[in-house]
Amino acid sequence: MSLAIDLLSGFCLLAGGLLCITGGVGLLRLPDFFSRVHAVGLTETLAAPLLLVGLALQMGWSLDLFKILMVVILVLVTNPTATHAMAKAALHGGHPPKLGGTHDEAEEHASSKV
Repeated sequence: MSLAIDLLSGFCLLAGGLLCITGGVGLLRLPDFFSRVHAVGLTETLAAPLLLVGLALQMGWSLDLFKILMVVILVLVTNPTATHAMAKAALHGGHPPKLGGTHDEAEEHASSKV
């Protein structure tokens, strides 16, 4: 049973680490704010809980395990909410999303909706 828990823990830690790396690459490589927020929001919403579950599997039954599980729940609730709030604030602040064409087309599209 210990080997299965160690393997599952290792898989969670590895997958969480890879997702953190892909989120960082997406943050650096994507063209505009909205696609960057989308990439990082998706990857970090899954990466942080995977890393925390990987750590929780290595712990015994204790108060620390309960604390980590509470942090997992907090991350799963707050990450999507924060991502949505940032994107909505940027949109209401007049920062138009890039729509696949040139930047001028995106501005024309955004100004026609106002």
